[in-house]
Amino acid sequence: MNWQAAVEKTVSGLGYDLVDTERSARGLLRVYIDRMPNDPTGEFITVDDCEKVTRQLQHVLEVEGCAYERLEVSSPGLDRPLKKASDYERFAGQQIEMTLKLPFKGRKKYSGMLEQVEGGAWRIVFHDGKAEQALDFSLEEVREARLVPVVDFKGRRFAPAPAVGDESRSDAEVDGGLEQ
Repeated sequence: MNWQAAVEKTVSGLGYDLVDTERSARGLLRVYIDRMPNDPTGEFITVDDCEKVTRQLQHVLEVEGCAYERLEVSSPGLDRPLKKASDYERFAGQQIEMTLKLPFKGRKKYSGMLEQVEGGAWRIVFHDGKAEQALDFSLEEVREARLVPVVDFKGRRFAPAPAVGDESRSDAEVDGGLEQ
């Protein structure tokens, strides 16, 4: 079994979603985990979750003979990358930033609301400075996509970003004086 298969099997076996892995030339193995959709135990990954996965991965990687110098297990962060079709399904209706592999009408980067359309296609609804626009795309056309983080400093965790072009301001912006 290769190291990627060992990591994926272990993480999913512990009840977590494997978001991404990175392996550096210096032997660093990074593993990003998230809660499964509709996980009743909490919304965010905790230090205890990372520790649990780290301990299990250390044993599995040793048994499988997978060489690494250092192992890091962490959450994907508030700007979580969208890698798999299931990620897009899970976060439909939220704000994302997306970079296409090839430009469309001279533009590769888009920021807007993610929507699923019929036939397995996807749409990003964005404001181009003049009007609201929509771009349909397939996952094969995407180089990178991430959630747009929205942080609420009043301890209410985070909420989906308001739609681009929405003139209303969040409580954090009004009460904290933050400008976006």
